[in-house]
Amino acid sequence: MNRIERISKLCNCGVFRDFNWPGDLPEFGRYNLIYGWNGSGKTTLSRLFRDLEHQRVPKLGDAVLQVGGNAVHSDDFADTDCQIRVFNREFIEENVFRFDGKDIPPVFVLGVENVEKQREIDSLVLQLSAAQSAQDSLRSAKETAVREYDQFCRVQARAIKESLRSNDQNPFNNYNKADFEADAEQMVDIEPPPMVLSDREHQKLRDQLHPMRKENLSKLIYSFPDFDEIVVVLSELMQKTVVSTAIEKLKADIALSSWIQKGLRLHRERDVEWCGFCEQKMPHDRMAALEAHFSTEYERITRRIDQEKKKLEYLADQTESVTHPNIAALYDDLREEYQAASEELDASLKLARDFFSASAKGLEEKIGRIFEQREFKVEAPSVDVASIEKLNSVIDQHNEACDKLEERVAKARKRLASNTIASELEEFKILRHARKQVEEDLQANQRVVQNLKNGIANLEREIVEHRRPAEDLNDDLHKYLGHTELSLEIKEAGYELRRGDYPAEFLSEGETTAIALLYFLKSLKDRSFEPTNGVIVLDDPVSSLDANALFLAFGFIRDRTQDAGQLFVLTHNFTLFRQIRNWFHYLSRARGMNASLRSTRFYMINSVIRNGMRNSVIDPLDPLLEQFESEYQFLFSRVYLAQKKSELQTLEQNYFLPNIARRLLESFLAFRRPNTTGDLWHKLNTVSFDHAKKLRILRFLHTHSHSDAVGEQEQDVTLLAESPAVLKDLLELMQQLDPDHYCSMSQLVSPQDTKEEKT
Repeated sequence: MNRIERISKLCNCGVFRDFNWPGDLPEFGRYNLIYGWNGSGKTTLSRLFRDLEHQRVPKLGDAVLQVGGNAVHSDDFADTDCQIRVFNREFIEENVFRFDGKDIPPVFVLGVENVEKQREIDSLVLQLSAAQSAQDSLRSAKETAVREYDQFCRVQARAIKESLRSNDQNPFNNYNKADFEADAEQMVDIEPPPMVLSDREHQKLRDQLHPMRKENLSKLIYSFPDFDEIVVVLSELMQKTVVSTAIEKLKADIALSSWIQKGLRLHRERDVEWCGFCEQKMPHDRMAALEAHFSTEYERITRRIDQEKKKLEYLADQTESVTHPNIAALYDDLREEYQAASEELDASLKLARDFFSASAKGLEEKIGRIFEQREFKVEAPSVDVASIEKLNSVIDQHNEACDKLEERVAKARKRLASNTIASELEEFKILRHARKQVEEDLQANQRVVQNLKNGIANLEREIVEHRRPAEDLNDDLHKYLGHTELSLEIKEAGYELRRGDYPAEFLSEGETTAIALLYFLKSLKDRSFEPTNGVIVLDDPVSSLDANALFLAFGFIRDRTQDAGQLFVLTHNFTLFRQIRNWFHYLSRARGMNASLRSTRFYMINSVIRNGMRNSVIDPLDPLLEQFESEYQFLFSRVYLAQKKSELQTLEQNYFLPNIARRLLESFLAFRRPNTTGDLWHKLNTVSFDHAKKLRILRFLHTHSHSDAVGEQEQDVTLLAESPAVLKDLLELMQQLDPDHYCSMSQLVSPQDTKEEKT
């Protein structure tokens, strides 16, 4: 429902000349009590709510309400649909005691029985006949669509069951139409739609259904060396040269150079001067020449070349030692992928071996050309480094299958079933849509038929349907007034109020209020209004009622509005205020509401003078009004605190004090002088107090107060300035007449001041 959360702004709306909802004022709750004296602006608020009810732009001022979380300007009332019913003087004048002389309208406005209504019934009967004929055709179409849909689902379910059933426990052994329908419904909502398996994927899954259990396999532990780095190292080595006194003949003859180098090493190690080959003494200059040729640098480079050759031989041996499991050891569905990975790995290993062989050959040639820079012409092979990972991945899949064989089989079955459903999904959608469409058409037709039947029944009932509300209202009037003298009598489309056998005239104000309120409360049951989702506003619903009638009225209000979606009660009557306040407090306690989160709210409308004009504002309810059983404490607190201010107060602050002071004094004297009749002056004459001060108090109250109402500014503003002094005289009178009472009230209002006075 759209609740009214706050009145955000009121500009030139009666006495609400420039009101903005205070930031610290709680928003309206479900139950709201607004207290304010006559003339404070309650009627302005109820008129604003009634304008919202009738979707019309207010005649005066601008307003902004927050309804359902949205700001609604008064100019937009005509376009705002808010379920709201307002009881105020305007409601009474328009609906109950009308100035146009027309009868009270029935709670259910149904019109009168006439020829036009009968024609409407005849037309509806013809429409009903056509709709019922169409209904028969739609039922037949529905039976066909449902039959085709069910047959399709049964066939597909049977196909899945036959292809996936097994001798062991298997959910597909009992797969049926309902299972297929549920699985297909889930698949319809998948985006993007599931892909149908290829023949190869389908066969792989089929291979998983009946496997022979196999053993786990060991993964390959091998990694290819960094061929680019090897190329860099060998390229640098091929560029190195030996700087020495070289023997040209040995430089040109690699085999001879190698042979002589070995012989020179043997002669050094054995320290002999004779040639081990020809047994001739070695010439001294010959040994020196050979030493110069085969220098230390020469030895270092040849040793380095020999080391790199051995590394290449080691790496080549590693490639030879790489072996992988026999393909027959794997599950059938993994063999194709395993075979491809094996071939890729073998090809890469061969490329690596060829590289190592070519690199070693290049180093051999370098030894024979050690005094020359050589180009390393062997390129790094383009091996598939990932081939080992691919192969191990297949082995991982195999090992996982060994460890979770049953789970793997179950997944394969489920995926094959999903594939079957996916392949038939479009046909399923077509048949499902056809069935759903004909069902929706049939339901729509059934609604049309039912609406036509209801329309005919309503038209036939309308002529007598407003009798029951009339009877209920008469029963309420009897309970409320305690007699049956007044009654409502049905007259065509409305009600006529009668006193006995004659039209009622010269109603008392109490009778007027009773009938109006009961009629409003009964109207809340109108078909066009749902109280639990609506807003109910009551503006001074017990005006001019005596005490007994007021309590009866409160009972009806509580009974008929307690389930309202939102309730507003605006009143100046303190007796009703107290009843509503206690009821709201009971609702909070009964429902265990946290004080900060409760749905009951209490407010008061105060008036202040700004720029010489009266302005009304909405404030939180004064705590003294909320906590105590009478307004006397509140009135005393306002007077007491006002007279305590020593500084000069503004007229804005003093303007409403005379009215408050008058009500306080009247209440006080009614208690202290209950046997004295007459006006305020007669009661003051019975009080022993300074005569001049009594005259000043009386003159001040008579001049500036207006009983329950606060009128426009017509007072002598110079007299208002003396408010604090007069209020002190008034409190002095009360203190002299009843010291204990005055002390108790002072302590209630300002305990600290009372303590200081005693001190």
